[in-house]
This record gives sequence, structure tokens and C-alpha cells, in this order.
Amino acid sequence: MIEGRITKGIGGFYYVETSGGLYECKARGIFRKDKITPLVGDMVEIEVVDEKEKKGVIEAIRDRKNELIRPSIANVDMAVIVFAAKSPDPNLSLIDRFIVLAEREFLDIVICINKIDADEEKDYMKIKSIYESCGYKVVLTSTKKRIGIEELRDQMSGNVVVLAGPSGVGKSSLLNTIDQRLELKTGEISEKLGRGKHTTRHAELMDFGDGTMIADTPGFSSLSLNHIDEKELKEYFVEFEDYTDECRFHSDCIHENEPSCAVKNAVDDGKLFKERYDSYIQLLNEIRNNNRRSRR
Repeated sequence: MIEGRITKGIGGFYYVETSGGLYECKARGIFRKDKITPLVGDMVEIEVVDEKEKKGVIEAIRDRKNELIRPSIANVDMAVIVFAAKSPDPNLSLIDRFIVLAEREFLDIVICINKIDADEEKDYMKIKSIYESCGYKVVLTSTKKRIGIEELRDQMSGNVVVLAGPSGVGKSSLLNTIDQRLELKTGEISEKLGRGKHTTRHAELMDFGDGTMIADTPGFSSLSLNHIDEKELKEYFVEFEDYTDECRFHSDCIHENEPSCAVKNAVDDGKLFKERYDSYIQLLNEIRNNNRRSRR
């Protein structure tokens, strides 16, 4: 048996990187029977069936330390959430949704605001302030002017990274700028829809050397939080934590309608950004409404 990591999966074939090279593998039927789907990022054991053609069979999947649903990928260290300063305009709700999922899987989080050269008014600085106040690292980048590229590379160094964000924000362009050997396909913004055309069709882990592996994932425009409980959501808005103990109902407070809520007071006093709190309430109501519909 040989150990390796799945770096790509297409049409039932899984490409496993091992110390002996890359093998094209099928998965044993037992995984389908047990309703287990191999994921990009999985550490696996394979049996080689044709060394010359580099073909094998996945016999075992190691326990995952984490798993993201969309994009579907396992065993990630860091999420780099990429949004554009302009074209398409940033969607804070979407940023917060992915942050919630990344926090839930205990990932390190970096926010990358790309295309800053397109925003002459520098409105992106407000977004930078919002997320830096939460303790997140925010990197400002422009592939056209090669701004922030080395800083972003340094942040990702030595980690298994998922690069995620809506279509058209320049994820593939960023990776091409970091390593020009990649020659990933890039796409322009659809003028009719105002969002990017999909250029990445599947998650794929690429080796950037020095222990750095990065997954350029298909862009997304919506992200469901249906699997998260409404009482759990507050844990993933990490800036609330400094105030929770001051709430009258302490850990039971969900910072919505409760009296003497320190989080709401902090928002009113300008200590917490109202944009983040409004996003929290929006997601809380969405989760609650979805749960009600599922119980009907």
C-alpha cells in the first residue's frame, strides 16, 4: 500500500500524489456502499494495479481533520477568501457566510481584497477596517500592478490553502501571478449578470513548493448555512466573544432581543461594526426560517 493525497477528482477518477509520483485511481465500491465520497485533500492508501501506467485503487481514507461542503475539500489549514474591490462589487454577507464555515472548521482565515486598482475612491479601506477589527489578516492585492502578491504568498506559505470567493474576483489570476507556470484559465465579468464567468470547474490542489498546496475552487454566488444551529452561529462571529460574559444571560444570549446584551450595546457604542452585526442577524433569521420550513 502507498500513502498519498488526493489532489484532483473528475468523473469518478481520483488523482493521488505520492512519494512515487501521481496515480490515477478509482475508489473501492465499499466507499459508495458506506456513503463515503473521497474528497480532494483526503489522505488515502492506494494499491497500485499498473505501475507503468500509474494506475491504482483507493483502499482506505484516513480520518479527516476538517471538511468543507462548498467547495468540497478536506484537510485544509487555511481559507483565503478573495473578493474584488470592484467588478464585481464586494458582498459582505457572502464574505461572512464563508467566514462562518471556515471558523466552524477551525481554519486560519485571510481576507484578500483583489482588484484594488479598480477602486479609485478606495472604498475597500472600510471593508479592511471591518475585518481587521475582528482579528483577521486582510491583504490588498492587484494583479495588474503586482500589489500585495508577495504578502499573500507569505501568508499562504507552508499551508494547505483553499482559495475561495465569487466568480470573477480574480482567484485564478492571483495564482497565475504568484506562479506563472500554472497558466490557469481566467474569465471576464459578464456584463449582463454583473458577475464572473466560471473558469474553474472543480477543486484541485496545486503544489507551490515549500509545503504549500493551494486549491483554486469553482466560484460561488450563494452559500447555505442550513446545517448550522441558530444558537451556534454567534460562536463564529469571533468579535462578539469579548462581550459575551457581560451579557445578562451570558452564554445563553444570542444577541438579538435579550435585555442588557453587551454585544448590542457595543454595536450602539460603535465598538463593534454595525455591518457585521446586521450580517449576523440576517444569517440568524435565515437559519431560523430554513429550520422552520424543514420541520413542516
